[in-house]
Amino acid sequence: MLLDAGFDIDIFPFYPLNSDLWRYVPEILSEHVLVRSKVHHIGFLKSLTYLKSAGPRKLSRFLGDAGSIALSAARFGLVPVGKSLYVFPKAWAWSQKHLNQYDHVLAYWGNYAASCAYVFHRLMDRPVPFSMFLHAGIDLYWDQVFLRQKLLYADNIFVVCDFNRQFVRRRYPDIYPAISENIHEYHLGLDLSAFPYRPHGRPSRRILGVGTFAKYKGYEFLLRATAELHRRGINCELELVGDGKEANSLKKLARELSISGKVHFPGWLKPADVRAAMENATIFVHPSNGVGDAVPTVIKECMALGTPVIASRTAGIPELLDDGKCGILVPPKDIRAFADGMHQLLESDVLRRAYADAAREYAEKKFDLWRNGHKLAQILSSTNRRRPVALQSSQRY
Repeated sequence: MLLDAGFDIDIFPFYPLNSDLWRYVPEILSEHVLVRSKVHHIGFLKSLTYLKSAGPRKLSRFLGDAGSIALSAARFGLVPVGKSLYVFPKAWAWSQKHLNQYDHVLAYWGNYAASCAYVFHRLMDRPVPFSMFLHAGIDLYWDQVFLRQKLLYADNIFVVCDFNRQFVRRRYPDIYPAISENIHEYHLGLDLSAFPYRPHGRPSRRILGVGTFAKYKGYEFLLRATAELHRRGINCELELVGDGKEANSLKKLARELSISGKVHFPGWLKPADVRAAMENATIFVHPSNGVGDAVPTVIKECMALGTPVIASRTAGIPELLDDGKCGILVPPKDIRAFADGMHQLLESDVLRRAYADAAREYAEKKFDLWRNGHKLAQILSSTNRRRPVALQSSQRY
């Protein structure tokens, strides 16, 4: 979307590039669109060698910033400290190779990516804008390493839902008035041409869940709700696409609930196969157990494809479903409420179609990748650096 708007973009990923994974990248980011030479990765050990070329003034700033961020990370444990220390040499190495080439620095995640981008930006010799995104658990709700300082430093703060804006307001009430005008709600979009609306021709009793098998996803409650449906005499199937730490526990629970023959665990699927599973599902259920996801992409995809959605009323999910106008919202962990909602949708073609129609219309209005992308481009291109370059080291973490 930014490339389509005329931006020249370089990407700096932390993790080693795996050529086998390029096939999962959508065609709109093919090699002909995003030239792979614009993706710059550097290994940790190699990044350390660039410290030899350190000038005293910039080295002093670099070490000061690294120390401040590491001190903030220490409040959250050894893992955040280790992850922070991992990105600092990369920021220095990238600054040595690419400094002062850019008109804007944008961190797509507010966690270690934004810390790295902050260090890189502070080493630049000219005052270009600094912006960052805040998505969900891994970069906002948990382990807020140096987040206060990054919020104060950023010219633009993009949040993916109003829930995230309110989370920032509650978490940092003292600085919120100073940063509120820089916070922009930005809906991560879909290329709707890749998600054709197909509400017809679906099986009558197939329930789908898609995601990482983690505690906060709440799949335990979906299994229990499915078992409740079977106790009511509703002969349905459940497909859980994904994998993760809870996989064995979920499979064991399915056996304990005597529904293992009706629950399928296909593992991770390619994006095209996930879309096919969505198109072949009667309903989609996202039983989030608490804040972790903010606005799950899988819900948006089902809304676009015409798969009726039932989801937990938590985080930004009510915003996705227009507060219940585009799908059924139930309290997290409420097994009976999930079972009732699933029962209601499975038994009513009319209700499924009504939710599907409303959801597709809302997706076209709110989640169009190109429309939203051009809005993002307008904000980025109109931003001037207006924040002070230095922050007081005495500021609270």
